[in-house]
Amino acid sequence: MTTDTTPTSLQLRSLIRASGELEVSLQDVQIPEPTADEVLVRIEATPINPSDLGLLFGAADMDTAKVTGTPARPVLTARVPEKLMRAMAGRVDASMPVGNEGAGVVIKAGHSAAAQALLGKTVAVIGGAMYAQHRCVKAQQCLVLPPGATAADGASCFVNPLTALGMVETMKREGHKALVHTAAASNLGQMLNRICLKDGIALVNIVRKPEQAALLRAQGATHVCVITSPDFMAELTDALAETGATIAFDAIGGGKLAGQILTCMEAAINRSAKEYSRYGSAVHKQVYLYGMLDPAPTEFSRSFGMAWGMGGWLLFPFLQKIGSAEAQKLRERVAAELKTTFASHYSRTVSLAEALTLDAIAVYGQRSTGAKVLIDPSKGLPA
Repeated sequence: MTTDTTPTSLQLRSLIRASGELEVSLQDVQIPEPTADEVLVRIEATPINPSDLGLLFGAADMDTAKVTGTPARPVLTARVPEKLMRAMAGRVDASMPVGNEGAGVVIKAGHSAAAQALLGKTVAVIGGAMYAQHRCVKAQQCLVLPPGATAADGASCFVNPLTALGMVETMKREGHKALVHTAAASNLGQMLNRICLKDGIALVNIVRKPEQAALLRAQGATHVCVITSPDFMAELTDALAETGATIAFDAIGGGKLAGQILTCMEAAINRSAKEYSRYGSAVHKQVYLYGMLDPAPTEFSRSFGMAWGMGGWLLFPFLQKIGSAEAQKLRERVAAELKTTFASHYSRTVSLAEALTLDAIAVYGQRSTGAKVLIDPSKGLPA
């Protein structure tokens, strides 16, 4: 099966103590032997997604972060504000592995046909605990990468691609014809733009900065609205009227943006209204909050009639809802378009130890466009 007989493997783990201290460190863990339908993957690339940061750092105040230990075994600590400890109650004193997705080479396989078929293949994996040198998973959790694709190419082929495809699929299933996306210059936003261009779907992109708008327009985006523009609401209403978008996916979460989108949707619909109703338009308008880049409360003024909805949207419940067969179709599309529609770009690649340096955290902790970081667990190890 393999000549790799290393009994232990490094894994990054996050712990919040009852005292209110966050501790993130590298731990030696036993390398498991795959059961019949499992495979052992040597992880070679795993991204730091915004969705990973909540588990990695919890509610810690990263302005208090410091690093001790050695360069090979750093220990990151930070304080969790006392008022936020209640929200951390479910994970207090529990050392937790981190990392939603990754990619690498299958170096051991159980005796089932499905597991054996993956031996030696480069695969993408989803299932948590990916910030590690090795990960043992079910064969069905693996996606074989196309010929010529590296682990780095496939490291981000689950969370962002399936989220973007899930947004489009949700739009279709709920009877909308176009959609709105915030934080649209992100890796995820750029993927969604490419999907919509390829599939002929109208997309309204909302960004924070003019340079982000320029980036998207250079990639073919037609409708891009900048929040900081003095005419933002009018420009958004124009884009909504032109596209007919009545569903939005908001990565910001807090603040007034979700309510502003609903307000502009209502204004766009009323431009072509045949008659007045004091209850507003009968067209349903929906905003899904799928991120929390702004942790502040969500604020809105009821200026968009009665036919509206605001709720949460998460990838994994969506995949469960549509069923394994439909979810597999989405995965197959990702594999087929891995280097085009679903290509990811990273600002830097770090080792497991380097991921715990204050310098690296200053980059990926800001969750900004162009700051996506990739971890290579094999980096820095003897050849």
